[in-house]
Amino acid sequence: MKQNVLLAITSLLSMLFLSFHHADDVVRGLAPGKFSNLIPIVFLAFWLYATLLVLEQRRAGYIIILVLSVLAFGIPIIHMTRAGLSGGRIANSRAAFFFVWTIIMIGVTTLFSVSRGATALEHATRFQTQYGW
Repeated sequence: MKQNVLLAITSLLSMLFLSFHHADDVVRGLAPGKFSNLIPIVFLAFWLYATLLVLEQRRAGYIIILVLSVLAFGIPIIHMTRAGLSGGRIANSRAAFFFVWTIIMIGVTTLFSVSRGATALEHATRFQTQYGW
């Protein structure tokens, strides 16, 4: 499988799990269901735009995906340290499995996207240096 296609698939999966996670936060009342929800929408739209750039094998797309994947990897770190910003509200709820599963999948897919994005950026930079593009 081509490297840019694999990176695009993992980016799309990361976006899917992040949207599940944000929707779950809103439903549980952990995130306000207000105008501030536009921030994750803009974040995900920008990531989708970068993913479409990757399909055209542009360095800008690789850089954007790499940066956004590193930022998104912070979500599992934040939720899994100490009280996880949500305390016992999640652990004592009936749907804790879905919340924890999406956090784990966000960590897996974003870490894989960081790995693939860094490798793709290295190849693109090497190609540009070698052929002067």
